[in-house]
Amino acid sequence: MEKSKTAFKAGRPYDIIKRRKEAGYVRSGLSGGKETDMTEKEKMLRGELYRTSDPELVAEHRRALRLCREYNDIDPMDDAEMDRVIRELVNVEGKQVTVKQPIRFDYGCHTYFGENVFINYGVNILDVCDVRLGDNVLLGPNVQIIAATHPTDPKIRLMGLECGKPVTIGANVWLGAGVTVCPGVTIGENTTIGAGSVVTKDIPANCVAVGNPCRVLKKV
Repeated sequence: MEKSKTAFKAGRPYDIIKRRKEAGYVRSGLSGGKETDMTEKEKMLRGELYRTSDPELVAEHRRALRLCREYNDIDPMDDAEMDRVIRELVNVEGKQVTVKQPIRFDYGCHTYFGENVFINYGVNILDVCDVRLGDNVLLGPNVQIIAATHPTDPKIRLMGLECGKPVTIGANVWLGAGVTVCPGVTIGENTTIGAGSVVTKDIPANCVAVGNPCRVLKKV
């Protein structure tokens, strides 16, 4: 009888990862059965296991912390300075963007805003993978968009390895107050997500969805 893929003995960290790769659970740097030479950042953006302690990632995270603090300390009446700093922190592809203080980003450089994005107070975006907000997206207060996740296998978690999945919010979407969007989720255009919802799976376009877990309530 073929042994279960999940049945493996405890061993050294390298041996654990090797067995997980052979079982098809880990894709870290594999190409045609061979290891590829990727940086930790490249692994992170591909949704593969990576180490947050990597010096390049540490430097980019500290940059985001500095810019978030700078943004949060700006006089809220100084629109020009707020616009300058938010464009330094994230990728703003449109001419108009409004982001209320305070803000928190993991990296900032992996987040993309379309035209006329409006973000209310207290946004929290963990952008270890790409986070994309389309044109005319509205975020209510205290919205969380979480691209970061962790292995469910505790042995791998204890090795200090993390991973992520990209998040995409379509054009004209409204996320109500306190919405949490989980890793790997895509929300289709024109959709409304009710306040307090936890979005764990993709939500289609042109609907209203609510709840924990978030489910489609009606089409619009």
